[in-house]
Amino acid sequence: MAASSGEKKLQERVPLGRRAWMLVDIVVLFLLLALLAHRAAALMQHGGGAGAGAAWSAALVCEVWLALMWLLDMNAKWSPARFETYPENLAERIDDLPAVDMFVTTADPVLEPPLVTVNTVLSLLAVDYQAAGDKLACYVSDDGCSPVTFYALREAIGFARMWVPFCRRHSVAVRAPFRYFSSTPEFGTANRKFFDDWTIMKSAYDKLVRRIENADESSLLRHGGREFAEFLDIEHMNHPAIIKILWDNSKSRIGEEFPRLIYVSREKSPGYHHHYKAGAMNVLARVSAVMTNAPIMVNVDCDMFVNNPKAFTHAMCLLLGFDNEMHSGFVQAPQRFYGGLKDDPFGNRMEVPFKKIGVGIAGLQGFFYAGTGCFHRRKVIYGMAPDSIGAGRGVTTIGSPSYKELQNRYGTSKELIESARNTFSGNQLAKSVANSRIEVAKEVAACNYEDGTHWGQEVGWVYGSMTEDILTGQRIHAAGWRSVLMDTEPSAFLGCAPIGGPASLTQFKRWGIGLFEILVSKNNPILTAMFRRLQFRQCLAYLMVYLWPVKAPFELCYALLGPYCLLTNQSFLPKASEDGFSILIALFLTHITYGFIEFMECGLSARAWWNNYRMRRITAASACLLAFFTVPLTTLGLSKTVFEVTRKDESKSDVDGGCMAHNKADLGRFTFDASPVFIPVTALAMLSIIAITVGSWQQVSRYAKGSGATGGGPGIGEFMSCTWVLLCLLPFVRGLVGKGSYGIPWGVKLKAGLLVAMFLHFCGRN
Repeated sequence: MAASSGEKKLQERVPLGRRAWMLVDIVVLFLLLALLAHRAAALMQHGGGAGAGAAWSAALVCEVWLALMWLLDMNAKWSPARFETYPENLAERIDDLPAVDMFVTTADPVLEPPLVTVNTVLSLLAVDYQAAGDKLACYVSDDGCSPVTFYALREAIGFARMWVPFCRRHSVAVRAPFRYFSSTPEFGTANRKFFDDWTIMKSAYDKLVRRIENADESSLLRHGGREFAEFLDIEHMNHPAIIKILWDNSKSRIGEEFPRLIYVSREKSPGYHHHYKAGAMNVLARVSAVMTNAPIMVNVDCDMFVNNPKAFTHAMCLLLGFDNEMHSGFVQAPQRFYGGLKDDPFGNRMEVPFKKIGVGIAGLQGFFYAGTGCFHRRKVIYGMAPDSIGAGRGVTTIGSPSYKELQNRYGTSKELIESARNTFSGNQLAKSVANSRIEVAKEVAACNYEDGTHWGQEVGWVYGSMTEDILTGQRIHAAGWRSVLMDTEPSAFLGCAPIGGPASLTQFKRWGIGLFEILVSKNNPILTAMFRRLQFRQCLAYLMVYLWPVKAPFELCYALLGPYCLLTNQSFLPKASEDGFSILIALFLTHITYGFIEFMECGLSARAWWNNYRMRRITAASACLLAFFTVPLTTLGLSKTVFEVTRKDESKSDVDGGCMAHNKADLGRFTFDASPVFIPVTALAMLSIIAITVGSWQQVSRYAKGSGATGGGPGIGEFMSCTWVLLCLLPFVRGLVGKGSYGIPWGVKLKAGLLVAMFLHFCGRN
């Protein structure tokens, strides 16, 4: 699969210059070190007055943490690169394009409505690829085992027989119907045929939507016929494997061929851990191996549709365009979102991290696996090392493995072992879908199939974290593979970002728990770099991400120092008359300006910058804090990990191309519920208000008595710190007096008030 020297290049690595940014990086680092030196000197010499005590020591620890994180951030951004693709040069090798198995995962028909999944599947079925009907197969994993989801996919096939030819005939750019029909194109007199086709397709899609939305589970089970017999009398967490071939091109007419579609609901049993999405992905890898066995696999979340019909061609340029396949173990497209709320009020679109940190990491050993929009080589998922790397440093290579070795590694299925053997030998040919293989597929989809094998460890998606994606990517990099970031125009895939405070913070909390689980486990990147082939700078890049939830105690401590000092008449910042104050102000302004210009350079607004900055502070005091305490409790067996699925909103064509929430009034405004994630940040908002009020009253009283600002009491720095925190928490300040979904529930207020009372009691004793 490597490109020969005589062929036209399919891709090119382009280093990106950022000398001006490097200079600012060094300036910020210098200011951080200067602040640390000033604070350390003040503590050693006791020159900080009454403030040179516990508060200054705590501040020093927090600032050391900030300096460490800045160094890791610099490492990630220091060597940016992008990869240009030349799909026009692929024409000479078009007949040699490998087959691709496409995976779509959904887990809950309520939180992830079937209409969302259907649009993603339709966009995959309509993708541009040579001999797509023979070379592409789409597998939909339904972890909810929902007859409604199965019904929606079955109905989608009838629409696909019209939709796919329509897209090819008229070169449709966006092939997810809900997006395509979100606006009406302009029809000229010469486009009468297109107008007629468009009208027919729009009517057919509207009928499809109504059928899916009106589908009732109980009615389907009673009147759906033999196709729904396997869904009768089952529990969603306790049922046998259900695998059905919905489309195999055997009934297609000329020009109607499109990828095969297979429905998969793996076996579930209360006695077996199902390992969330990682378990579902491993089942898809095995089922596809015994049914189609394509050498390339691409996986997308149920709400992440194909936005660029040439996406697969661009990916092949990167997978086939290197002389050594080691350089493209997997190809990851950046996560982008469609029709988002103006100015990203919940800070979850991640545009700047992908554009700044993403291209930086792409210049190292390669971008992380993000869990969706990723093309994998099957041999990589099977845990094989690159052909150019021999054994050593913890990398297992199997030259000509015996049948017993393959059985221990991959399980007892003869068909799966044959797939692995062919993958090892490089003689990997895709198969045509056959009903005769369904029973074999059910065998490898059984919940006990992985017992005694390497699945979930050295093979497939790795278990042990709710962020199985980044952990699996680390396993692949540790084996010696590199990865490539595929940033096309238009974006290869688009998804829907969570809407509202509860959904956003739930997602952040899940990520935080997963990342912290990796950090405290045997999969820690430092250990991986020491004993395997994870490069040092790539190790630091992973470490930067895994430390994200660990920022919670440091940021919260720094945020609490201001209220603490105002309430106890102390200080933790240099006074305005001291040299250290100018260092502090320069650092604050430089850092703020740095982030602001990054957003401007990415074409975003000042308000988007503020919303993202504010949400980082809110997330640290809420989602990250809960994640930080949840993992130790889970490790000690005092709590259980609960995987919370983020709500995906219905894909409607009548919403100006955006994500449609169930309550339109909530769009763009911070909403609240009774989740514990809101308690700590609500308490911080309350405490900041009390501290500013008490501190201001004390200052007024002193001046009224003629004493002015004396001793080591709080100065302007402490007031500025508290005010800045309060500005960041403004949505929660509004929530304290808001009503309905815009108001913080009384239960959360009472618990937050109890935390505030405990903090005030602590301050009173000091």
